[in-house]
Parts: sequence; structure tokens; C-alpha cells
Amino acid sequence: MSFVRHLVYSRWLFHHTKPLSVNTSILFSTTRSSMTIMPAWVIDKYGSNDVFRFTKNASFPVINYPNEVIVKVQAAGLNPLDVNMRGGYGAATMSMKRDPLNIKQSGSEFPLILGRDVSGVIMECGLDVKYFRERDEVWAAIPPWKQGSLAEFVVLSANEVSHKPKSLSHTEAAAMPYVATTAWSALVNTGGVSKDNCAKKRILILGGSGGVGTFAIQMLKAWGAHVTVTCSQNAERFVRGLGADHVVDYTAGPVEEPLSALEKFDLILDNIGGDTERWALNLLKPWCGAKYVTLVTPFLQNTDRLGIADGMMQTAATVATKALKHLVKGVHYRWGFFAPSGPALDEIRELVDAGKIRPVVEETFSFSQVPQAFEKMEKGHARGKTVVQISKGGDDL
Repeated sequence: MSFVRHLVYSRWLFHHTKPLSVNTSILFSTTRSSMTIMPAWVIDKYGSNDVFRFTKNASFPVINYPNEVIVKVQAAGLNPLDVNMRGGYGAATMSMKRDPLNIKQSGSEFPLILGRDVSGVIMECGLDVKYFRERDEVWAAIPPWKQGSLAEFVVLSANEVSHKPKSLSHTEAAAMPYVATTAWSALVNTGGVSKDNCAKKRILILGGSGGVGTFAIQMLKAWGAHVTVTCSQNAERFVRGLGADHVVDYTAGPVEEPLSALEKFDLILDNIGGDTERWALNLLKPWCGAKYVTLVTPFLQNTDRLGIADGMMQTAATVATKALKHLVKGVHYRWGFFAPSGPALDEIRELVDAGKIRPVVEETFSFSQVPQAFEKMEKGHARGKTVVQISKGGDDL
């Protein structure tokens, strides 16, 4: 289905059951609409949780380009990136993306609305939008340089939106798009795997019990790969339930030792970073096109610290040096990044509706409790085990 549109760029949510542990996600729901202003949670400066402000007078989003749609939010997801963005992470890069010509004044991104996941209903379509109609139920991962989903409405490019899986409620659907498109970008766009070439590949996921890891396990198993995962002992049963073939407990000692005793891998997806690069690339099959893809990169830290130009130069030098260093050893070193993509979500929707991928929520918050949800998610993310959901709560808008 995704081939009919231009290609651009989680978690199963269980209600009233024992929580399943993965990365943090927060969901809420809205009902009333206004054509000039709307309810939203905003921040007016970067900082800790006390920078949140609820307003009923947030600017209503407008269609500026003919390929855009306005979505009435039914459920919104929050990821660890939102917590980091609240504190100013990536501010330099995001400001450049919002205003490439540097026309606007510093701080023009405020008031800023966070929230990277959305599930809702299309309210209005731009003139060039042919794939969607008003009242279509959709889901999307919102790029971090755009206003987010902790509001009643959000405007998106039609290339970023996909029809929602019929088997999921809005609150279930909103927990998945950001981690799903991140995993898709890392594994498919960067790692080069697909449903046609994945069978029998040996793939290692470092940090497999987080949001990206748990999605990646399910997608790779649906495509026939052999998946090895590192996680803590208390997450082993969970990741095995998602389909992991082999699990290594990183709390039992140096994880590289048991991994080195295994047959070498065709692809490694690293959600951990840090010291793992020192030994992980030795686990790949040399001279066979094997790839190491890490989602933990210094790109945004470099631009925040050094500015856009110097930060990008430092980043380019770093990745080029590392890629060349490992290429002479017969393996490929790559950085993976989130990339919004409606067509990718089209493919993912088919896997979800076929019962091959299922999403995970630990707790539910109402829209009025967004700061508490952030706080709980932040604490949960420190353990790498919590998913939080914001439920339908339109009456408290």
C-alpha cells in the first residue's frame, strides 16, 4: 500500500493487565474543538517539569502547504526525547530546521508543544492531499522540529501520516509510531534489511527491552530473522515473549564475553552506546557486508555545544573516522536516526493488523495530568522499564 505515496520516514498497550516493561510513552485524548484557539500543554522556556503551562488559548494550527493535513488528536504519545527536549536538548538543530534562513528572533519556537506520537482523525486536508479524506483515522510520528501532539489539534505533512491500524484503539496506536519509525529507519533505511532479505539473518539488539528494541524484535521475527537480545534478567521473560531467540543478561557480568562465544552476526542495532562500540563490532561477520547501526550519536550534543557549523563539522569528522576505521576490518559502521514516514507506518500497520506486532503501557494519565505523566515517565526512563499512557479525558480540557 505504501508504494502509492512518496516515501519520506512500540509497544503494545495492555489495559487492566500487569505492565510489560519497555521505553516510556505517554498518551492522552481530546474531544472539543475550536477553530481559532485550542487547549494545549506548552512550555515557554527550557527547564525542568515546572516549565509546563496549560492553556486554552494555544494557536490553532493552520495548513500552510497544499500537502498538509490537520489532525484532531485522540491520543498522544510522549517519548524520552520529549523529556530531553523540555530541557533544551537539540535546541540549536531544531531552531535551524524550523527557521533555515535565520529570519526569526531567538526563542521564536515558544510556546512549544511537545509530544512525538499521535493517533487521531483528519479534520482538514490540503488541496494536494489525495491519499486521505476528512474523518479518516490516522496515526503518525511527529518530527521534533514541529509542534507536538499534547494539544487538541496538530498539523502534519501527508507524507508523515498513515491510516491507523484497525485492530488498535487510538490510545493503543499512539504508543507506537515514534519508536516504530525510529527502528524502521535504523534497520531498513540504514541497516538494509527488509522482509525479502531478512530470513535467517543473525541480528543482535543491544538494549532490547526498550521501546525501539521491543518493536525491532517483533518486526525482525515477523520477517524471519534470528534475534539475539541483551537486557536485564527481569526483562528476559518479556523479550522472549516478543519472540527473541536468545537473551543475554547484561547484569550477570561483562556482556561481551557470552556474546563473543556465539556465532557472529549480520547486523547489530545498538540502543545503548557508550563503551559498546569498543567491543560490539568484533561480533560482526567480517567481509560479508555486516553492519553496526547505533542510535546513540553525538550529533545533537555537538550542535548544541559548538553551534550548527562547527557541530556538523565535528560530527562529520567523527563518523567518517569511525566508518573508515572499521571498514578496513571488513564491517560497516553507521549512525541511525529517527525519520518520519507515513509509508513506513503503512507497512507497519499491516504487520500490526496481522497480529505480528503488538504495542505496551504501564499506566494511564488524563490530559490534565501531563506534568505528572512526564515526571513518572522520567523516573521510569531512568530504569528503562516504564511505559505511561494518557487516557481519553476530553472532559478535562
